[in-house]
Amino acid sequence: MPINMSKAPNSRNLTRWLQQSTLAFAVATTMAAGISIATVTNAEAAVTTADFSGLVQQVTPAVARVNVTKTVSEAELAKAQTAELLRKFFGDRLRIPDEAATPAIEHAYGTAFFVTADGYMLTNHHVVAGADKISVTLNDRSELDATLVGSDERSDVAVLKVTGRQFPALPIGDSNALRVGEPVLAIGSPFGFDYSASAGIVSAKSRNFSRETSVPFIQTDVALNPGNSGGPLFNQRGEVIGINSRIFSGTGGYMGLSFSIPIDAAMDIYEQLKTNGEVARAYLGIYPQDIDRNLAEAYNLARPQGALLTRVSPNSPAQKAGLKSGDIILKYNDIQIVEASDLLNLINRARPNDGFRVQIQRDGKQSIITGKLSDASNDIQSQTSTQQSNGLSLGLALRNLTPEEQRELASDNKTGVLVTAIEPTGLAARSGILAGDVITNLHQKPIKTVNDFSSAVSLLPKKGVVTLEMMRQGIPGIIGLRIE
Repeated sequence: MPINMSKAPNSRNLTRWLQQSTLAFAVATTMAAGISIATVTNAEAAVTTADFSGLVQQVTPAVARVNVTKTVSEAELAKAQTAELLRKFFGDRLRIPDEAATPAIEHAYGTAFFVTADGYMLTNHHVVAGADKISVTLNDRSELDATLVGSDERSDVAVLKVTGRQFPALPIGDSNALRVGEPVLAIGSPFGFDYSASAGIVSAKSRNFSRETSVPFIQTDVALNPGNSGGPLFNQRGEVIGINSRIFSGTGGYMGLSFSIPIDAAMDIYEQLKTNGEVARAYLGIYPQDIDRNLAEAYNLARPQGALLTRVSPNSPAQKAGLKSGDIILKYNDIQIVEASDLLNLINRARPNDGFRVQIQRDGKQSIITGKLSDASNDIQSQTSTQQSNGLSLGLALRNLTPEEQRELASDNKTGVLVTAIEPTGLAARSGILAGDVITNLHQKPIKTVNDFSSAVSLLPKKGVVTLEMMRQGIPGIIGLRIE
């Protein structure tokens, strides 16, 4: 709106003219910026609603900094700090220090918060993993020794306990009730700056990172940085609705994508760790995928929804119940399944021996299938590095397969051992073996266990090429292993 400044009003209309001119100027400036008046009003209202100043003062006493002391070798320090960077320039010529080098003390920090008045606290598994000593620093600067009650890598949840009474436990909210766009608050110790508060909104729900974890993350745009891990995520009522866990970043710092563990899932893990010291997980034995527009049309669905089963593991609870590859699961225990992650999240929250009831579509017809989940055992043999007695090192680590993994391979008439780690400059790496491969045969010797592999290694020639059979992402392959 143009403002005519060439004609001044008389004294009687001065006040009225000033009011109109001020309003016109504000409107013109707003329109020039490409923003509607309604938009500004709504944004201002949202900012006013999300005033967390009183809440920060209320909840801060229940949040603590976690201090972790670890003993690490010089080799581990070198690998963590320089290996990836130097390999960009020197490749495999980089020399990794000897594992027997003098150990060093490493200090790390994170965040935790009280969930009970008698001293139980929640934090992240990756904050306390490998710790020799754990302590927490409260907001009054007092420091307390903490005991690790239990820790679960798959969910990235750990439980700590400090001695004392009448700690300020935080109220637990309902993460399922969160809405995208809802304001949230985080408190933690980013880069060691204690009790830093940052706020934002919920950007998305039920974010999954393949099979790396077993929880549906809450995505926010709250500024999280190293040190925020393990801290609480609050709603506007001061209830904890998540544990801040990770960021998505190309630089190691905040880039607008932050992820928190829903408190509903975290409290379930907490109860199991507190009671049993470990987490029991349910197993169904399915491989689901999302349904896109084309698949929805092909399967005569009204819209893209449900989880399409691409594979059902042999002898699994799913197969025993009657589920088949090609089935579409539309509901699980009467809960609508929109994406495959919805189904996986429900299974991850279930317990072994829980019953399940799924509504499926098969060959254009819908039906109900019921069954019982089994136990996805976490009793996996520890990683075992393989070294031949004559000094030959393959540079890899292995573990035996779980019963479920063995059953999956059995459908292809295979058995084997899983490669869990590879030394970057070792013989296995130079031969093309990757972590995640399943070795099924070495030098014409079938491999069923880690002991089988060790025996086969001891019979290898000191020089020459031998064959190694493996499975990679379900596809068989053969590698020529050159021994020098």
